[in-house]
Amino acid sequence: MSNDFAARPGAVGDPPQHYGNPLSEQKALASGEAIVDLSDRAVITVTGPDRLTWLDSLTSQAVAKLAPGESAETLLLDPSGRVEHAMRLVDDGETAWLLVDANQGAKLTAWLDRMRFMLRVEVADRTADFATVGTLGTQELPAVATWRDPWADGPGHTYAATRPDAPWSYSEVLVERGADLSAFPAAGSLALEALRIAAWRPRLATEGDEKTIPHELDWLRSAVHLAKGCYRGQETVAKVHNLGHPPRRIVMLHLDGSDGVHAAAGSPVLLGDAEVGRVTSAALHYELGPIALAVVKRSVDPAAELVVRVDETLIAAAQDVIVPTDAGASANVPRLPRLGAVRR
Repeated sequence: MSNDFAARPGAVGDPPQHYGNPLSEQKALASGEAIVDLSDRAVITVTGPDRLTWLDSLTSQAVAKLAPGESAETLLLDPSGRVEHAMRLVDDGETAWLLVDANQGAKLTAWLDRMRFMLRVEVADRTADFATVGTLGTQELPAVATWRDPWADGPGHTYAATRPDAPWSYSEVLVERGADLSAFPAAGSLALEALRIAAWRPRLATEGDEKTIPHELDWLRSAVHLAKGCYRGQETVAKVHNLGHPPRRIVMLHLDGSDGVHAAAGSPVLLGDAEVGRVTSAALHYELGPIALAVVKRSVDPAAELVVRVDETLIAAAQDVIVPTDAGASANVPRLPRLGAVRR
C-alpha cells in the first residue's frame, strides 16, 4: 500500500503487531476509531453465474441465495467433518469474495479450481491486488467489498447459554493495494486478538487443528446451516449435533496475572496433574486482564479450577463456558433398552 502501516511511528512487525501501546490501541479499535492492517491475509474471487450455488454445494453454510452486499461465513469440511478451510464470504452481485487466512490461500484456490468441472465459475487468487483491513467501526474506507462478521448475532445454532460482555461489531474491508489509508488511525494485530478472544470468536488459524469439528468451537452459530442440502462432511455435522457430543469444547480462561508470566498458544491446560487441553490464543485485555481461549476435553467440569503451565510456572485459570459439556444430542431420541434387559 502507499500507506505502509509498517512505516508508521512505533510500528513493530509487518503487518504491525502494535505501535507502542497495545492497550490504548485496543480502546481505539473497540471504539471504532482505529483500523488494523491484515494485508498478510489471502483474497480469493469466484466469478460466473453458478458461483453461489456451486459454493453452496461444497461448503457448510447456505449461500445459494446470498444477496449482493450480504455477508456469510462458511466452512469446507473433509469427509469426516473436520474443518479444512474457513471462508469469510461476501458477494457483490458479480463476484464472490472469499477472505481467508494467509496459510489457506494457495491451497484453497487450487482445490476450488479442481472442483469446477463443467460449471460456469472461475476461481482466482487476488491477494496480490487487494488487501484486508479490520475494523469495529464504520469508517468510510475506499472499500472494494466489505464483509460484516455474523458472529455476534449468528443466524445458526449456538451451544453457548450466555453471550460475552465484550462488543463485537467486526468487519473486514477489502481495499486495493496502493490505497491511501494515512488518514485513519491504526491499531496492531495484538489489539484485534485481545478483542477477538474476549468476544469468544474462533479463528481456524489459532483455535483449529487437524481434528477440529465445528461443534467444538460453537461454529454452528455462524458458519453451518443445519437444514441445507448435502455437502462434504454433513453426516458428521448432523450425527454429532443430533445424536452425539463433540469430543472437545472451547472455553475462555481468565488467567491470574500476579506472577507476571503470560500464557501463549500451545501452553498446556491442566486439571490436577492431568493435561486436559491447550491454550489456542492468549492476550492481555485492557479491561479483563490476561485472558485466553483454550480447547479442552468435553468432560472437564466447568466449575473446575484449571491451571495453565508456562515452563515451570502454574497460572490459575477460571473458565467462561462457551460450549457446555452437554452440547449436542439435540434430537432427544428415546434410549432403547439393551437386548435382554429386564424392565423393572
